Amino acid sequence: MKDLAVFDAAEYLDSEEMVAEYLDAALEDGDPEVLLRAIADVAKARGMTRLAREAGVGRESLYKALAPGAKPRYDTVLKLLRALGVALRASPRAGGL
Repeated sequence: MKDLAVFDAAEYLDSEEMVAEYLDAALEDGDPEVLLRAIADVAKARGMTRLAREAGVGRESLYKALAPGAKPRYDTVLKLLRALGVALRASPRAGGL
């Protein structure tokens, strides 16, 4: 049996549009772990050191915040999203309340 290559989403996050669609899909999932994994993938694609600097957090703190099972503060997540050039928007769900 041949070994399969490991899928790395970061390899495909090469445009602002792709990043936005990827993060939108993660948000739609509703699981905070999925969103954090997606942010980690985007961070990897952009460069962890660069993102840490632009977000104003330490590199080690960034890795800890994005580690599986982490529960980063809301303000940390917002800093990371801003540094990634992403804005969160609220819109009505299909089917209303």
